[in-house]
Amino acid sequence: MCNQSYQINCYFFIKRISEVIVIIFFTFFSLKLASAQQVTHLKHEQWHSFKKVSFNFNGNQAFYIKPKNPLPGKPWVWCARSLNKNASVDSLLLSKGFEVAHIHTTNFYGSPQSLMIWDRYYRYLTGKLKLAPKVALEGFSLGGLNIYNWAEHNPDKVSCIYAVAPVCNIKTVKGWQYKQGISKDWRRLKQSFNFTEKQAVKHSGTLIDHLNGLAAFKVPILHVIGLRDHLVPPDENTFKLVQHYEALGGPAYVYPLTRERQRDHGHQLTIKYPDRWANFVYRNTYPVHKPLPYRKFFHAREGISNALGKFKNGKQATVAFLGGSITHMHGWRNKVCQFLRERFPKTNFHFMNAGIPSLGSLPDAFRLQHDVLDSANVDLMFVEAAVNDQVNGTDSLTQLRALEGIIRHARRVNPDMNIIMMSFADPHKLHDYSEGKKPVTVQNHEQVAAHYHLPSINIAREVYDKIKAGEFSWRYDFKSIHPAAYGQELYFETIKALLWHCIDQYHNGSAPKKEKSYSLPPPIDPENFNRGKYLSIQHAHLNEGWKLIKNWQPANDTPTRPGFVNRPMLVTKKPGASLRLTFSGNAIGLAVVSGPNAGTIKYHIDQGPAHRINLHTRWSHSLYLPWYVLLGSALSKSKHTLHLELAQSKHKQNSKTACHIVYFLVNR
Repeated sequence: MCNQSYQINCYFFIKRISEVIVIIFFTFFSLKLASAQQVTHLKHEQWHSFKKVSFNFNGNQAFYIKPKNPLPGKPWVWCARSLNKNASVDSLLLSKGFEVAHIHTTNFYGSPQSLMIWDRYYRYLTGKLKLAPKVALEGFSLGGLNIYNWAEHNPDKVSCIYAVAPVCNIKTVKGWQYKQGISKDWRRLKQSFNFTEKQAVKHSGTLIDHLNGLAAFKVPILHVIGLRDHLVPPDENTFKLVQHYEALGGPAYVYPLTRERQRDHGHQLTIKYPDRWANFVYRNTYPVHKPLPYRKFFHAREGISNALGKFKNGKQATVAFLGGSITHMHGWRNKVCQFLRERFPKTNFHFMNAGIPSLGSLPDAFRLQHDVLDSANVDLMFVEAAVNDQVNGTDSLTQLRALEGIIRHARRVNPDMNIIMMSFADPHKLHDYSEGKKPVTVQNHEQVAAHYHLPSINIAREVYDKIKAGEFSWRYDFKSIHPAAYGQELYFETIKALLWHCIDQYHNGSAPKKEKSYSLPPPIDPENFNRGKYLSIQHAHLNEGWKLIKNWQPANDTPTRPGFVNRPMLVTKKPGASLRLTFSGNAIGLAVVSGPNAGTIKYHIDQGPAHRINLHTRWSHSLYLPWYVLLGSALSKSKHTLHLELAQSKHKQNSKTACHIVYFLVNR
């Protein structure tokens, strides 16, 4: 092989000869450069008259096969097992212009270890070799575990799935049943998944619990099976998976071959009608529709090197999720946790779900200490507030002060903490983008992220751009401000893209590996809520009409939020009931429970003017929800007195005359 200086000299020599030859050489040189980083033992050979390139990819045997006349966009099929098992179909696809690729991970059985290898190989093939962003997955027998587990993690990257006698439940296969638990296969399975004997026995073994995202993306699947297959019984594998997949709304096709012998399995089935299977892959993969690039929707900035260093050490690490209902609900957050566990299997993760429905940046700034920082030393924190800030009508200045307060407070307590800021989607943001405006909530998130060099994600923009490009619809795919399975997958894929980018930064040296303590720059707004905290209701001086209820709960069946029921609360239903609170700090507010009978309060600070705030929200008629109101900010940093009174309703028959105070909010 030529040394580097010789390659460079060759490059300049060829460049002078012809522009066409330059292009050819540059492609070759790029491949060599990539191989120096992760590809070794490059070997060129022939396979059925096609050019096959074999190599070692990060310790795993891999190859790709080039068609003679590649189709535009470079569509491809990813074989999970040996080419010999499906040669007739792959030959047809190559002749049509498809590329074919493979990496050997069969003995990992679709475990997290194999998925990480597949992730990196996918990024190599679509990045260095410019293969299409969506791939057709082809699985034979045990390869079914690989293709379905990877597809479950990456449904947006899969055009279709073609499987021959695929294993969909590993415990039904001979050699993996627990009664044969002493077999070599059983030991290999436990080792691959890092299971104890007890964990292996408890493992469901089935793929049917991981199909939601795939079905949401409407990925078509085709199974070719033998009804008499003794190694992979269809009743316990294909039929169960397909039934569940169709129930979720996924398109599925099963082609049973009824004339096969009882012992026929896998490759015996592929010799029948290969043109049908190849046409299924072709029509569901070509023409290539390139999705919008992920890089457009996030800024890595300084990355998350401190957290990655902690994760790599394989000891203890804490990841917190601060946000509203989209954070609280099951979906993208769980997938991020799963990704981190799989990527760093030796690390003992503590994941904190600090998402509370209805709450945005203002509540988060004042509850950060109580709900997050008091519980653990956080290494990585995700912050999501743009949706509720928009929906709740939080003014721009308050958003900015709250968001900046969260960052400064967190970094003051732990200067090593990494923070990722996220702007999620809602119809208001889509409307703003359609009119050529950048949503105020997104601007505030990005301004704070840029000022503190934090990674940020603008999924609101991604959703708008992809809907406009016709990739999906809000009504039928995303469905709600609380995303359906499709939206949850989209959120996760973009967050994962940022995480992978930060991991690459960390490993290639473009981000510092040495732990860095972050110093705080001058604030954007000196009046930010960087010392926000809860102040106990017991500090208030109560006049007649107020009650301190030690274990409040509603008198009727109206729903409540966890954490805001069965707890101490100041309550009054008597107009004119007043209280007084002496506090120190430059901001004061209330955390209340706003239910069907929530009324109006009037208040003044020190000798200042009187103000009124209606505590009833548009959701209060059917729910006791937490609601945070700011009564005063930019005050002098000294002692102040708050005077608060429940106002008389303008309509004497109106039942909305109640106030439930959970906490006072102070910034000091």
